[in-house]
Amino acid sequence: MAKKPETEIKILPIEQLTANPVNPREIKYDQFEKLVNSIKEFPEMLKIRPIVIGKENVVLGGNMRLRACIEAGMKEVPTINISDWSQARQNEFIIKDNISFGEWDFELLANDWNIEDLEKWGLNLPIDFGDGMADIQQVTDFSEGVNFNIKCATLEDLNILKSKLGVTGNKIQVEKFYEILENLKNA
Repeated sequence: MAKKPETEIKILPIEQLTANPVNPREIKYDQFEKLVNSIKEFPEMLKIRPIVIGKENVVLGGNMRLRACIEAGMKEVPTINISDWSQARQNEFIIKDNISFGEWDFELLANDWNIEDLEKWGLNLPIDFGDGMADIQQVTDFSEGVNFNIKCATLEDLNILKSKLGVTGNKIQVEKFYEILENLKNA
């Protein structure tokens, strides 16, 4: 009879786990504090997002959560052991587990969700989030300026736009930008 893959959640003492010494992810202090608070306020979430471990209980998925659990004073955590997977599959898991494939729909979030809750839950919001995302054609008061985002469909489109705006590195040639604005006004 073939060995059944071990995918059952087991509660293990934190001291039995070892953080992955070559974990390719980092977390900034403010985000780490949000994660610690999130775990303190909603520890049940760990049961449905357990820490994934491999051989010798090295953490393959959830290194930041493990650190946050330690900081939060937890003594044990839910785990899933995938040590029966091949090393290649475990390596693939480490990367894929940390990839963010989707993008947030900030307009939907601004309209249908409570901003304070989103921030409390640790979601990084744009600086102007919640100020309303006005249709540029409906803006009539430019006295305080207007911020807008431009999404380019391709890298080539982005490079053309940067060239037209005189962008070098992360800096824009202000004179060139105002020249383009004047041309748009006169068009």
